[in-house]
Amino acid sequence: MQAEPLLALAATVAGEQRTEDVLAAIVRGLADQAKIALARIWLLLPGDICSECFLRPDCRDQTQCLHLVASAGTSLSASKEDYVELQGRFRRMPLAESKIAVIGAQGKSTLIKDGVLDQEWISRPEFARREGVRGFAGHPLVFRGKILGVLAVFSREPLTDQDFAWLRMFADQAAVAIVNAKAFDDQRRAEAALKENARQLKQVVDVVPMHMFIWEGDAKSSYGNQAAHDYFGYIPPMAPMDFLDAVTHASDASALKSGILNAIKQEEVFEMEVRMRRHDGQYRWFLYRIVPLRDEENKIVRWAGTRLDIDDRKRQEERIQGENIVLREELDKVSMFESIVGTSPALQAVLSRVAKVAKSESTVLITGETGTGKELIARAIHKRSPRAARAFVSVNCAAIPRDLVASELFGHEKGAFTGALQKRLGRFELAEGGTIFLDEIGELPAETQVALLRILQEREFQRVGGNVSIQADVRVIAATHRDLPAAIEEGAFRSDLFYRINVFPVEIPPLRERKEDILLLIEYFIDRFASKSGKKIKSIDKKTLEQLQSYPWPGNIRELQNIIERSVIVCETEIFSVDESWLSHRPQSTKPLAAELVTHEKDLIESALKESRGRVSGPTGAAAKLGMPSSTLDSKIRSLKIDKRRFASS
Repeated sequence: MQAEPLLALAATVAGEQRTEDVLAAIVRGLADQAKIALARIWLLLPGDICSECFLRPDCRDQTQCLHLVASAGTSLSASKEDYVELQGRFRRMPLAESKIAVIGAQGKSTLIKDGVLDQEWISRPEFARREGVRGFAGHPLVFRGKILGVLAVFSREPLTDQDFAWLRMFADQAAVAIVNAKAFDDQRRAEAALKENARQLKQVVDVVPMHMFIWEGDAKSSYGNQAAHDYFGYIPPMAPMDFLDAVTHASDASALKSGILNAIKQEEVFEMEVRMRRHDGQYRWFLYRIVPLRDEENKIVRWAGTRLDIDDRKRQEERIQGENIVLREELDKVSMFESIVGTSPALQAVLSRVAKVAKSESTVLITGETGTGKELIARAIHKRSPRAARAFVSVNCAAIPRDLVASELFGHEKGAFTGALQKRLGRFELAEGGTIFLDEIGELPAETQVALLRILQEREFQRVGGNVSIQADVRVIAATHRDLPAAIEEGAFRSDLFYRINVFPVEIPPLRERKEDILLLIEYFIDRFASKSGKKIKSIDKKTLEQLQSYPWPGNIRELQNIIERSVIVCETEIFSVDESWLSHRPQSTKPLAAELVTHEKDLIESALKESRGRVSGPTGAAAKLGMPSSTLDSKIRSLKIDKRRFASS
């Protein structure tokens, strides 16, 4: 065999891209060599006809075998045997004892220079005798250490070592060509499958009644399904943003485009209710939504969008809203603050201020002792405000760990800190368009106070770990039981933030200043808890009522509610009574003061303030000297109307 023809054949084979063409080119090219009678290729493939294969008894491994995949040669006999046929007795070769199988199993090349008929492994000596076969060469087809199959040639002339070497080099080139062709085949099949999947998906999408559309990653070109085309009719090809200008109601277009552009910038989901024009000029309401589609590297490759027709729902909401206006007005006349129980002048004065401020956008600061119902007042303000239809989000600033306050209020970006595995929306974003209630605002850390001040001043904030400013359309209502001016003097609260939240102060009186409301509250809570527990309570023990009305209620309404609930649970008759010991109990820290008369109590507090030079908290503050929490002392200072500033210079 000559080197030049084999090199030319290798180049020809390398130019083929289909596996079957590569295999055919190899065997045809070898069969065209002067001395070659037959050239064949077997590839190592999974077993496929094991149940009917006559060689099954000799096959130790029935999971794979050698498949005859290409054959070519010229016959000298009169019968002109078809050597291209692949369905003969050698179409499958078990990895057993035959020479071809040994080459395929062990990867060892075999050369019989002359005397093929003398070899015991020849399965068809009549073929060799008839065709004058004298030499045989078999090489494994190996690519990167993996055996792909066997290339074998039968020669009518003796083969030399040089012939064997050239054929081995060609076999290595043939293995590379086969692998490349298989890769091309796989790619073509994958592309064909993708096209077919896309065709079928388009058919499915087109039968969906909801509008669906796809934008390319740059949002400059798009595809819409049949439902969208039917709704809008013919519209000349244009960029998505121009399309929105053409079909969106003028009142909605600016907000829609702004929201979409911001979502694209932030790479996040966006949705909005908008009106869009039908082909006949009529507008209908849609829930418009876009979602980013990402590749394996988390990069956005397209945007998927839907438009859900919600026009009927919107029309129904408008009708219901109109029908409820009169009913709401009537209910408001009967009970403007149905969740707030009481008729005392002190409470009515508070509710009058709440009614005035509710309809404004002003920031409100609610002050009062613990348990006086500051959140109820905040909810009443929200309910009577133009934002009543949107969210009311309540946050207890004292209940959140200091390290997590900023994340809780403003949200965080993915990876902003250890454990931040995904982006999280904060309470301000959840309250968008509505009201946020910041209870115990006096407990906010200094750095969070700065961020809150920015929201109140500029109406924007940033998530933790982010650098994009987010607009905040939120009304802020704050509440505290602390003396914030005193906290400012102590450096625990920012004065500029205090002035920002103290636009409209509302002070809630303690229950001891609303004695007229105690009976109403008792009856309200008895009815509420008795109904829950399935009990019938018809009257209140006279002595119990006197005790409840004379008790100072340091824990205010919350303490009253807890005692009533506890008493209802243990009550076994239709007459309500309270265990006297529950009313005489005081926290250990307040016993020295509780036993004194009010005047003596005031003297003790003023004496402690004098010693601490007006300082309430801290290790040298008045609260520490009196053995009570600083928040409790703040409440008592307010209730006793003590001016602690006058002790600052004493």
